[in-house]
Amino acid sequence: MNKPLYVYDDSLLKYRFNSTHPFNQMRLKMTTDLLQSAGLLNENDIIKPREATDDELLLVHKKDYIDAVKSAGEGTLPEDKMESYGLNTEDTPSFSGMHEKSRMLVGATLTAVDAVMEGRADKAVSLAGGLHHGFSGRASGFCVYNDSAVAIEYMRKKYSKKVMYVDTDAHHGDGVQWIFYDSNEVMTYSIHETGRYLFPGTGSLTERGTEEGFGFAVNLPIDAFTEDDSFISVFKESLEAAIVKFKPDIIISQNGVDAHYRDPMTHLSLTSETFEEIPRFVCEMADKYTDGKWIAVGGGGYNIWQVVPRMWAQIWLAMVNMKPPRGRLPESYLDKYKKKSPVDFPVNWEDNLDDYQEIPRRADINEKNDSTLNRAMLHIES
Repeated sequence: MNKPLYVYDDSLLKYRFNSTHPFNQMRLKMTTDLLQSAGLLNENDIIKPREATDDELLLVHKKDYIDAVKSAGEGTLPEDKMESYGLNTEDTPSFSGMHEKSRMLVGATLTAVDAVMEGRADKAVSLAGGLHHGFSGRASGFCVYNDSAVAIEYMRKKYSKKVMYVDTDAHHGDGVQWIFYDSNEVMTYSIHETGRYLFPGTGSLTERGTEEGFGFAVNLPIDAFTEDDSFISVFKESLEAAIVKFKPDIIISQNGVDAHYRDPMTHLSLTSETFEEIPRFVCEMADKYTDGKWIAVGGGGYNIWQVVPRMWAQIWLAMVNMKPPRGRLPESYLDKYKKKSPVDFPVNWEDNLDDYQEIPRRADINEKNDSTLNRAMLHIES
């Protein structure tokens, strides 16, 4: 087996809408610093990303949209054109150099893909990616270009692979789903907070694909305030069933960590226990069904101080077959970031649950999730 690889460079931090926007790639640097401070990530594990080319972006994005992104980033796109492309909205405001900075994130994901496809690694992670709300012709939900969708189509066209896309972000992976909604060569799987309460409002059980792609979109909308045990049980049973049915050549997983109970933008109640388990189970599935081939990207996660670095670190640790660490975080990491944090900074790898609120409707929520799982399993197995 080839050792896993970690895609990183400081240039990936430049994807930044403005100083108050919740999408903050400093979380990527903090995760990398945490792993390096703990001696769990070395320089020879890290590979530099490349830029995606226009031809690669055109695998899923429309030419007029790419041109609009270029113009918007140069400040030359007329205001009346902005709205039709989803640019300069409250969620996805335009910023200088938007095309160049956005294509770096896509290129980082493609760097991970090539490392695995060319046999330099069995597994690779690019936490800068995971921008799953981007559409072929429109920006949405903090996402300009959809790196996962480009990577999937790249693997289909260049390497003739069947690709399983696994999305555990609290928000439905709508952009990726719709781009491949009529394809039977890609299966999209998304477990997310129900769209009744949360952007983008999609991802119901009945969204199953169309034409040749019918049955190749799998959605597990779980109830608000879902806790660890219910999430893990629904996730494991449904994901393995979907993989067994589809028989993919490779897995690409989106690892948003905004389902954590401390995340300010969602209503799920997961702890570090779930985020330790998710990548280890995906790793197990890759080893069992795709000859170890697994690419992981980042995604949502808006509590960059208390949550994201510790949770994202688990993806790399799963890849290198390490059990979740316990106890105190590295002192050098704490020294660097604790004094900068505007909130109580965690000092241990695992969550301190002093602020965890018990969920009064636990039995009802678990019952709803079990019902969702049972219905999804009927769809998967039909």
